[in-house]
Amino acid sequence: MERGQTDGERKRQEFEEYRLNLAHRSLDTLPDDVHVMNNLPDAYKITSLNLAGNRVPVLPDSISNFINLKELDVSGNGLAYITPRIGDLRQLTSFVAKNNNLEDLPKEFSQLLALEHLNLSGNRFDSFFPQMFELVSLKTLLFGGNRVDVIPQDIKNLQRLEILYLGGNQLSHVPNELGTLRRLRALNLCDNKIESLPSTLVRLTYLQSLHLHNNRLTTLPVALVKLRNLEELSLRENPLVVRFVRDMTFNPPTLLELSGRCIKNSGLKYSSQDLPSHLLQYLNSARRCVNPCCKGVYFDARVRHIKFVDFCGKYRLPLEQFLCSPHEGERWEDYSSSSSEDEIDGFPRERLRKVLLG
Repeated sequence: MERGQTDGERKRQEFEEYRLNLAHRSLDTLPDDVHVMNNLPDAYKITSLNLAGNRVPVLPDSISNFINLKELDVSGNGLAYITPRIGDLRQLTSFVAKNNNLEDLPKEFSQLLALEHLNLSGNRFDSFFPQMFELVSLKTLLFGGNRVDVIPQDIKNLQRLEILYLGGNQLSHVPNELGTLRRLRALNLCDNKIESLPSTLVRLTYLQSLHLHNNRLTTLPVALVKLRNLEELSLRENPLVVRFVRDMTFNPPTLLELSGRCIKNSGLKYSSQDLPSHLLQYLNSARRCVNPCCKGVYFDARVRHIKFVDFCGKYRLPLEQFLCSPHEGERWEDYSSSSSEDEIDGFPRERLRKVLLG
C-alpha cells in the first residue's frame, strides 16, 4: 500500500482492478487470455465483465475461465448462442443479454442459483423456459420485447421477484399465479393483447408501479383499488379509457347451486357428518354478492357487472364486480350514491393523482 493511502482507498482500488470493460471495442469473439491484454488480471480474478456493443455472436466455452464473475453484460452483440458452460459461473448475480438474437437457453442456465438480475429483453424468445423457474434467487426479470404468448403457472416459483417486465410480447392472458409473487414492487405488462386481469393481483400488497398501457382491457377487477401502495398505474390506449363498455352476462344457476344458495342464505346448519367432503368444499366456496343491499351468495352462476368509478375526479373507469343475479344491479343503482369517496373504498386520493391515462 502506498504511503498516505487509506485502507478504504486500497480496497476500492483492488475492487476496480477486477472490473473489465470491453464494451464497444468491435470485438467479434471473447478473448481467450485476457492476461496478455494490456497486462490485465487473470480471468479468474475478474468479477465484472462488460462486452456490450460488440459483434460477438456466440458466448463460447472460454467464458467459464471467469470463474469468479458476478456481473456479465453481453447486450447488443447479435448473440445467438450461449454455451452450456455458462452454468459454471456459480457466483453470477447479474446477467444482461438484451437486444440480441437469442431464441433459447442452455439447460445448464438453471445452475445459476445466485442470479438476482436477469435481462433478456429484445430477443427472439417465444416462450419461457423451464430452467428460468429454477432461478429462485431472481429479484429482477426483464423479458420484454420478445414473442412470448403465455405466462406459465410456474411463475409462482420465483417468490423473490420484485421487478417483472413483460412488455412488448404477445400475451393475451394473465394467470392467477401472478398474484402469488408477494414481493413484486413493479409489474409491466404494456404493449400486449391482454383483455382482462385476475382478481388475485390484489395480493400484491407491495406493488407500487403497474403498467398496462396498449392492451385490450375493457374493465379492471375492483380489487385493484385495494392496492394501497400503488403509486403509478398506466392505462392509456386501452378500450376502457377511450370508450366505456357496459356488459352484463348471466348463466342460470344449476340445481346444485340453487340448493347451495338456499342452504347458505337460510343459515342452515351442517357438518362433515351430514354431507360428503365434495359438497362441504362446494358450500365453503360460496361468495357474497358485492351489492351492499343484498345478502345473497353465488357459486358459479354470477353476473359480470360493470361499475364506473371516479379516478382523480377526471376519468370514470369501469371496474369489474360480480353480483348474484341480474336484478341486483338494478337495486344497487337505487341504493347507492355516486359519491367518489364511497366508490373508491377509502383509497388514498393523493395516490390516485398518479394514474396515467394519457
